[in-house]
Amino acid sequence: EVQLQASGGGLVQAGGSLRLSCTASGFSFDDYAIGWIRQAPGKDHQGVSCMSSSDGSTYFDESVKGRFNISSDKVKNTVYLEMSSLKPEDTAVYHCAAGPLRAYGHCWLSLNFGSWGRGTQVTVSS
Repeated sequence: EVQLQASGGGLVQAGGSLRLSCTASGFSFDDYAIGWIRQAPGKDHQGVSCMSSSDGSTYFDESVKGRFNISSDKVKNTVYLEMSSLKPEDTAVYHCAAGPLRAYGHCWLSLNFGSWGRGTQVTVSS
């Protein structure tokens, strides 16, 4: 069974930084896309970042490009989201997600239709 646990959220001032962590189990990193999806009140979910194990490619939503970075530690079965220059509009629950690449052949789709963790709250004050 896929297990995803996100942590590291909190309250931060605009312009500040946070690092989120996701520990994963129940699947092989070689077969899965893994990344982050966020949900804000009154808004639909939004893909933030995705990492593909097939070639190591990383992808970012335009709204966070240049400010967020995704990385992984395979030994620790952990994926990180480093966030800087945070804005109030970044406020959301951030979910770690993972899905099989073979089923969809696309990083974002693998996340969307894969397994989601319960998420961690990020609040950015103005």
